[in-house]
Amino acid sequence: MDHGLTFLGIETSCDDTAAAVVRRLPDGGALILSSVVEGQTELHAAFGGVVPEIAARAHAEKIDHAVEAALSAASVSLADLDGIAVTAGPGLIGGLLSGLMLAKGLAAATGLPMVGVNHLAGHALTPRLTDAVAYPYLMLLVSGGHCQFLAVEGPETFHRLGSTIDDAPGEAFDKIAKLLALQQPGGPHVEREAALGDVARFRFPRPLLDRPGCDLSFSGLKTAVLRARDEIIAHKGGLTVQDRRDLCAGFQAAVADVLAEKTRRALAAFPAPVIAVAGGVAANGAIRARLQAVADQAGARFLAPPLKLCTDNAAMIAWAGIERHLAGGVDDATLSVRSRWPLDAAAAPLIGSGKRGAKA
Repeated sequence: MDHGLTFLGIETSCDDTAAAVVRRLPDGGALILSSVVEGQTELHAAFGGVVPEIAARAHAEKIDHAVEAALSAASVSLADLDGIAVTAGPGLIGGLLSGLMLAKGLAAATGLPMVGVNHLAGHALTPRLTDAVAYPYLMLLVSGGHCQFLAVEGPETFHRLGSTIDDAPGEAFDKIAKLLALQQPGGPHVEREAALGDVARFRFPRPLLDRPGCDLSFSGLKTAVLRARDEIIAHKGGLTVQDRRDLCAGFQAAVADVLAEKTRRALAAFPAPVIAVAGGVAANGAIRARLQAVADQAGARFLAPPLKLCTDNAAMIAWAGIERHLAGGVDDATLSVRSRWPLDAAAAPLIGSGKRGAKA
């Protein structure tokens, strides 16, 4: 009986140690047999952000157990697999190395093909994993480290329509949470506070809406919130709970407005039948609602993955590996990790470059 292709996925790019088993069915559909994610929130809580050395050590300690758990939950053995997909970048070098070295060891021991996957491609191809979306489609990849509009035309063919020129939205959410003394990761906490705030109290700037195109900026918005907070503290001697909620509401509304307008422009530039969103910020309900409205107005189908597939996971890596494998992609023991790895290599970097490559 033809079961299609079954891949193990390994993801260790930042602070989530993840492993998953995904099967591509003979009809092209997908089945997530297991998905294990071991978070590190408690390890980094005291530092206000991810500490690369701590993350790398945690990955090294957890990744083999995560793989064992994923295989067990899927009721498969290494002998049942057709390949191994592993995140090779972009991300934190120490964490990436932990996942890649395990993948190399498993591939050498079993003889299975190994496929290196761009973490961003994993997010960008998630609509095909969850909804079997046909190429081409428009993708808004919006996360803690990245924000860009992509015309997705194939498993390794991405055309960037626009990108952030400074902070990513998720990074901005984390920084706003930090300056308002909220827990990390900041996105969920800012969203909860914003739901109880007065969205009309603060009118923060909507960066780059006065310029054409799909590029985005969130650094100035972050600074505006900081100044508003400082003014309140100078006037009152501190922040009340309602002040904090109102600041969160105003900030989130500004981010949603910017993403909605830029999405409208991206759909005008690339009128695809589907607009999908992926990445950690895609879990924000207010932002999802605004993007849904933009898609409805443009007559496009709007897709957002299940919340558990918005954040980093290995199921998306396994699927991206399957797609790349079917397109003829395979790697060997010389595969190395990359801290920077733009999906659209032909696009000029917006926020600089260096020895490690373009930042975006």
